[in-house]
Amino acid sequence: MKKIFALFIAFATFSCTNAQKTSFSKEALSETLLTTSGSQLPFQDVLKKHEGKTVVIEVWASWCGDCIKAMPKIKELQANNPDVDFVFISMDKTAEKWEIGIDKHQLKGDHYMANDQMKGVFANSIDLDWIPRYIIVDKTGKIALYRAIETDFDKINKTLKKLK
Repeated sequence: MKKIFALFIAFATFSCTNAQKTSFSKEALSETLLTTSGSQLPFQDVLKKHEGKTVVIEVWASWCGDCIKAMPKIKELQANNPDVDFVFISMDKTAEKWEIGIDKHQLKGDHYMANDQMKGVFANSIDLDWIPRYIIVDKTGKIALYRAIETDFDKINKTLKKLK
């Protein structure tokens, strides 16, 4: 009986951590991100900048092989959804590598970098466990898709079609 109860608790805990969220935590919203101009901007202000628009947020890093492999898919997504705003949040360790990555991969959209990378406050506040990670925010500011990775482009496309 104890084993069954332990399995139930483990399943419930795992299920809750991957649950679809519809809004960002206060911690995530207040966390600041580095801008390409070198200033700090709270994540809530990044979202405010895109109010009234559907937004695809990609969390990535220039050193991430899966992120680089997904670049053609993100560019195709952009070409097929010109009415959608794209926000890229890097988990790079240095601003120099981040900026080189933006230029090298010719990423079109708004760019920010987390100040404390994959294990930091921002990453934890969005339950980051893999990159690239995609989050879709609808025109009302509600999260429409909380967790998608590079193998989930069908799910991403379906979500964007539903939001049109």
